[in-house]
Amino acid sequence: MKKIIILMSVALLLIAIFISCKKEPVSGVNLDKFDMYLGVGKTDQLTASIVPPNAFNHKVAWESSNPEVATVTDGTVHGNNVGSAIITVITEDNHRMAKCFVTVGKPIEPEMVWVEGGTFVMGCQEDTCLNRELPAHEVILSGFNIMKYPITQKEWVAIMVNNPSNNKGNDFPVEMISYENIQTFIQRINSLTDKQYRLPTEAEWEFAARGGNKSNGYRYSGSDNVHAVAWIDGSTHIVGTKAPNELNIYDMSGNVFEFCSDWFGSYSEKSQTNPQGPETGIYRVIRGGNYGNVPYYCRVAYRLEAYMNTSNNTGFRLVHQ
Repeated sequence: MKKIIILMSVALLLIAIFISCKKEPVSGVNLDKFDMYLGVGKTDQLTASIVPPNAFNHKVAWESSNPEVATVTDGTVHGNNVGSAIITVITEDNHRMAKCFVTVGKPIEPEMVWVEGGTFVMGCQEDTCLNRELPAHEVILSGFNIMKYPITQKEWVAIMVNNPSNNKGNDFPVEMISYENIQTFIQRINSLTDKQYRLPTEAEWEFAARGGNKSNGYRYSGSDNVHAVAWIDGSTHIVGTKAPNELNIYDMSGNVFEFCSDWFGSYSEKSQTNPQGPETGIYRVIRGGNYGNVPYYCRVAYRLEAYMNTSNNTGFRLVHQ
């Protein structure tokens, strides 16, 4: 009986050795990532898998299409400068290849303004109000930080690499972007920093535009004279070149509309604390008016529904707690 068991074990071992020795030609190579985002000075790892696993030769070579942006050594990708590159792995046997698109960004540090928490009346309290701005209602907000200026093209490029804006200029607000583009921007900037940036809620946006607890009750953000605080001459302009509001925040009237995080919906007359807007919707809220608007649409109470697709008159600014 022992001899039978020994013979069977030997037979199984021989079969295993035979199978392991049965090598095949390389038919392909796969990468574990198709795209990669990393910061300047950071590294990430790509892993190549030869097809089939029991191929004769598992040796590969690595190449970068743009070494100034990203270099690669044995699958370790290093971000050198802002830009894009394609990392290619090439098999030694049959020269099969696979590619990964790499984007390298760098963190930005937007100038922020602290908005102390408080209570205010949200909505229109003027003689000529739009239905969408009514009813005026009490809102209680916790404190938050908000960007002093809208996101500029220079800041956008540092994170996203490309510049989709029509009216080009480093310090002009970015435009020709969608709500989804902004969400990608937020994911990327948060991955590069220790902050948790996000879009402001509509209530946070209006409270900041009104001047927070320092509000003087102006019609526009910082003045009753629209031309003192808002660009409405038919084109975007360098941010921060009109007067600020009571909190030293710029461009919350005119220049570009700004996305908020809320779905667009009707106001409630009930008092609310840190409202987030409706749970679902079709449109997002944009606020502040833009460079092509008449003064009425640059009021701090004015609100508009907008599709989430690309627009040449809408930008954004970020907040964090």
